[in-house]
Amino acid sequence: MANNRSNAGGMFQQTLKKAVTIAGVGLHSGVIVTLTISPSDANSGITFIRTDRHGAAAVVPARWDAVVDTRMCTVIGNEHGTTIGTIEHLMSALAGCGIDNAIVALDGIEVPIMDGSAAPFVAAIEQAGIAVQNAPRRIIRILKPVAIGDGVKSASFTPDDATTYSFDIDFDSAAISRQSRAVEMDVDAFKDEISSARTFGFLHEVEGLRKMGLARGGSLDNAVVISGDTVMNAEGLRFTDEFVRHKILDAVGDLYLAGATFIGHFHGVRSGHALNNQLLRALFADRSAWRYETPVSLPIAHRALKQLAVA
Repeated sequence: MANNRSNAGGMFQQTLKKAVTIAGVGLHSGVIVTLTISPSDANSGITFIRTDRHGAAAVVPARWDAVVDTRMCTVIGNEHGTTIGTIEHLMSALAGCGIDNAIVALDGIEVPIMDGSAAPFVAAIEQAGIAVQNAPRRIIRILKPVAIGDGVKSASFTPDDATTYSFDIDFDSAAISRQSRAVEMDVDAFKDEISSARTFGFLHEVEGLRKMGLARGGSLDNAVVISGDTVMNAEGLRFTDEFVRHKILDAVGDLYLAGATFIGHFHGVRSGHALNNQLLRALFADRSAWRYETPVSLPIAHRALKQLAVA
C-alpha cells in the first residue's frame, strides 16, 4: 500500500530511524499511557510489549490471530492473558507510513487515543524518520473474492491491481446519514485523506459504555460526539464525510494485522472491528484466495538498494 518515493517505489521493508515517545489518555481505561515506538529488525513485523509485565508475558504480536476482543476497539492478547487494546489507529498509521517492522512498548492496557485519529502517530513516525532495510517488502495479493456478512453488515476482499478501500455507512442521525468513499491507498492518500479523520460516537450511548467499563477517557478532545442530529464539537468536522473516512482508517489498521499490506480491494458496508477481523480469518482459511509476493525479484531489489545507498 505505502509507496515511498525514497524507497524505490516501496520495494523494501522499512522501520524507524530512532525511537519516539508519546503519551496520552486511554479512550476506554481513562488512564494516562506512555508509548514508545522503536526500530526493529527486518522480517520481525510489529510487536507490542507491555512494560508493566515481564518476560514472555509482556510480548504481544500484532497479528490477526492474536485478536481477543473487538467490542468498540481491537484488542490483541497472548497466552499469558496480557492484552493491549485500541491498537487500530496506531496500526493504521504504521501501515499508512509504510512501516513494516517496529517495537511498540507501552506502560498500560491500551494505546493512547490522542485526538481520536491516526494523525498524531503519523507525526511521531515522521519525527523519528523512516529507515529503508535490506530486505524486500512482502505483500499479500488477493486472488479471488472473499466475503463475510449478515445481509446488513459486510466486509469483502476482491482482486485488484492496486490497494483500494471503499466503505459505505448509514446512520439514522442526520449528522452522518449515508456516506460512501473509495480511496486508492498510498502514503500521500493516507496522510491527506484518511489519517486525520477522528473516531466518533453518540452522546446517548456514553452512559451505557461506561457501565461496561468502556469510554472512560472519551471526550470532545478525542472524538466527534453526536447528540441527535448535531455534532457537539465546537470546531465542527474536519471533513464533511469524516465519519466514513474514519471507518476506512479503522479498516486499514485492522487489516494490517495480516502482517503485510495487500494488493486488492477491500469493501466494507457498515462493518467494524469484528467483521474486519473475521474477514482476515476467512481469507487465511482459504489458501487459494491469496499468495505472498515481493514487489520485484530479489536480484533487482538488491541492485536498487545499492543504488539508493550510493545516492
